Amino acid sequence: MQGARKLSEREKKLDYLSTITLLTLLVYSVVLPLDLGTGWFYAGLFVYVMSIIFGFITMINFAQAPLDEPVTKGVYTILRNPMYFSMFLIFVGISLTCASWLFVLLTMIWMILADRGVVAEERLCLETYGDYYREYMNRTPRLIGTPRSEKRE
Repeated sequence: MQGARKLSEREKKLDYLSTITLLTLLVYSVVLPLDLGTGWFYAGLFVYVMSIIFGFITMINFAQAPLDEPVTKGVYTILRNPMYFSMFLIFVGISLTCASWLFVLLTMIWMILADRGVVAEERLCLETYGDYYREYMNRTPRLIGTPRSEKRE
């Protein structure tokens, strides 16, 4: 993360835990058996494929943004953190295809930890981009299903 040296000690610890949880999910996803031929498998496969497509669109939007501005175009007009959301949906898809409650639990833990990282990232964006980013926060929810930020004066 750009400006990581500005993270508090608590934020650094949460980032470390988030990274460990993410790595655990990635390794665990490789050894999980698929539950082929079931409704769970096909539902999970659909979620997984759709989230991969959404993730590619997100990366394209990110790559096309100017380097000196926050990304606010494309899927970033729908939510402020589409990369995290895409990863979350990928993990939900894996959970369904493998019918693994442990994977669901790890996914929820990772998402909670990642959300705390998002708070730190947004603080750094406010410091870097000021009112431009604050206006973006006021018109765009952090994640789908969450309220927009409250206006601050």
